[in-house]
Amino acid sequence: MTRLFVICVLFLNLSAFAQNNDIWISFPNKDTTQIGFKDKNGIIKIEPKFTAFTIATKFENIISVTEEENGKWKSYYLTKQGKIVGQDSLYIFDNGPDCENEGFIRFTDSKTDKMGMFNGEGKIVIPAEYSNLTKAKKGMFIGLKDAKKETDGEHSFWKGGKEFLVDVNNKILIENFAYNDDLNFYSVEKLKEPSKDETRDNFLGIDGLYYSFINYDKEFKQWLKNTLLSDLSKTNLEKHSFDKITYWKEPDGWISESKAKFIHQNYTYLKLRLQELKNPKTDYFVSTGGLNQYIFQSNEYDVYFNNCNESKDWQYPVKNIVINPKNKADHGQDHLEFLRTEDGYKLISVSTRKDILK
Repeated sequence: MTRLFVICVLFLNLSAFAQNNDIWISFPNKDTTQIGFKDKNGIIKIEPKFTAFTIATKFENIISVTEEENGKWKSYYLTKQGKIVGQDSLYIFDNGPDCENEGFIRFTDSKTDKMGMFNGEGKIVIPAEYSNLTKAKKGMFIGLKDAKKETDGEHSFWKGGKEFLVDVNNKILIENFAYNDDLNFYSVEKLKEPSKDETRDNFLGIDGLYYSFINYDKEFKQWLKNTLLSDLSKTNLEKHSFDKITYWKEPDGWISESKAKFIHQNYTYLKLRLQELKNPKTDYFVSTGGLNQYIFQSNEYDVYFNNCNESKDWQYPVKNIVINPKNKADHGQDHLEFLRTEDGYKLISVSTRKDILK
């Protein structure tokens, strides 16, 4: 199949992906009521003045901030150069403001309730004409237009409208592109014909070419069947495990152990549970999530979190195999969690309904 190597208006402005090596780190004042930022040498760049609603722990290009001034709350976006934009226009989701991703951050026009994006210089690159839009991923995002906001009394949600795949130059790439959080945007290929790879989903673009994305769910299930379940030896389990495996043990809670030691001590359990997945009668399912920032806190996990310490599940999802007990009267489930890394899926966490792990 012919592959088109597109150098890239599609994937942007390569400068937008350039990483700023001078990343500032947040630090609190003495009573931990406000935060500021200092550089890698410990030199204070911004004295503590922002409230806890400023969730960025690292300042790369642009962040959302909140501060109190003369007894009033003030929120805005701040660039490294000190430029203030988007006052009182923070995009809030799940009780928290947006975090920069790939040099872009979302904002909400408070007058129209529409959304757009700033780049790292504080310039509007996506005008506020969307009902909703995702984070920028590989220079693209999914945008919803002309939807109506409704509420169930507790939560607000969008209804209707039309979804598009758009690049960060605000060029529509695909129409009727329904939101799907299983798509790996970093695997995109542009093809003259649909990819025949069973792990990929294909979409016809308005330019007549096909945009092909790996589907995380399809990829994981194929990997599980062909790579892991086909060889349940200790060697293969260890090969496909994270350097440390985290597991739940009463009364200590979450514990981390080297993969070699954990697999050696719990090999029988792991092999039996994974063997069960080959039986069509086994009651299990696979869910998708991200790493828990309150459990995976050491430095080796930093790459899997963004500058606001949120799991980057759009790039490094966690696939959780949840196994229900054979006896329906029994309670609890067994969980085997696999993190997608640059080196493939790795077993990273295990919990059992019975306290049997060593």
